[in-house]
Amino acid sequence: MNGSVHGTDETSPSSAGGMSARVRVGIVGASGYSGEELVRLLLGHPRVELTAVTSRQYAGRTVAQVFPKFASHSGARTLRFSEPNVDLLATQAQVVFLALPHGVAAEFAVPLLQRGCQVIDLSADFRLRSPDVYREFYAHDHPAPDLLAGAVYGLVEVYRDTLRGAALVASPGCYPTSILLPSIPLLRQQLVKTSGVIANSLSGVSGAGRKAEIDYLFVECNESMRPYAVPKHRHLSEIEQELSAAAGAPVVIQFTPHLIPVSRGILTTLYFTPSQHVQGADQAAAFADTVAACYQAAYPDQPFVRLLQGNALPDTKNVVGTNVVEIAWRVDPRTGRLIVMSAVDNVVKGASGQAVQCFNVLSGFDETTGLL
Repeated sequence: MNGSVHGTDETSPSSAGGMSARVRVGIVGASGYSGEELVRLLLGHPRVELTAVTSRQYAGRTVAQVFPKFASHSGARTLRFSEPNVDLLATQAQVVFLALPHGVAAEFAVPLLQRGCQVIDLSADFRLRSPDVYREFYAHDHPAPDLLAGAVYGLVEVYRDTLRGAALVASPGCYPTSILLPSIPLLRQQLVKTSGVIANSLSGVSGAGRKAEIDYLFVECNESMRPYAVPKHRHLSEIEQELSAAAGAPVVIQFTPHLIPVSRGILTTLYFTPSQHVQGADQAAAFADTVAACYQAAYPDQPFVRLLQGNALPDTKNVVGTNVVEIAWRVDPRTGRLIVMSAVDNVVKGASGQAVQCFNVLSGFDETTGLL
């Protein structure tokens, strides 16, 4: 199922004329928040020719008409939204991003893969390995279970090598990104216990998508904070899948998401029990140093992982609009617990930016291209 991005004179970075060639890219569902962010990133990507954007609602209108903020880009003034058509997309694009709801994305992924396209899916359709788990959390049968085993989970900092040349990439969810990147190194090194893990996350309203529902109207959200999807948010399925893979044993966590009155950003606080007994200030300081060494070994020179030092703590204002995750940690000498905190932009690192990061890796480009 490998698409035409690799192994052709037209687009391979190692081919003759290499670095000046561009990959033809399309976006299905380009009018939502994630789709809009993909448009922004890909219009400015030096290795991309954005050739197709689809939206039933805006078919026939130019990108600049729908998103005036992009009007200064010549491509936005000429590229028009179209109705989604798989046969046409396969002739227009070598790589297709799917910014669609779960259940709908698979309807496009299957025929696009059959036509030789590479697919990067921002929905949940290919994040899980088990169709039974998918049915449990998404309340319907998986539309393409045969593809689950071959899909690559697009957490670049963890699966970078597997992503190279992938045909189907499942870009992680926003909450999972904020939880997995701080947690996986700790579980892999067995620094924390697999039981009793608690994750509390606060998310901006854009995480719900661009839709007109009462719960997400300004008057309902402004000056208000509330938990939701308690106790079984859908993202739990991929969080526990990936944490269990890292630990080599089943991991079940307590996860509570909250809606807060900001447009973008996720702040997550995680609580772990250290594998070793930690009591008092000296042991807490020593364990904090062990955690620091673990993170530095897991994420050396990572362009999009910012390990905070000293008294610094994650802050959404420092990551909104970027593809960066901030991570900090503290060991409480009184309770003996490890507290880990992270911040991401739910639309960039939690969705479209991470998807473009995946695109860069699978296409053989520098990982930061179009993202810095």
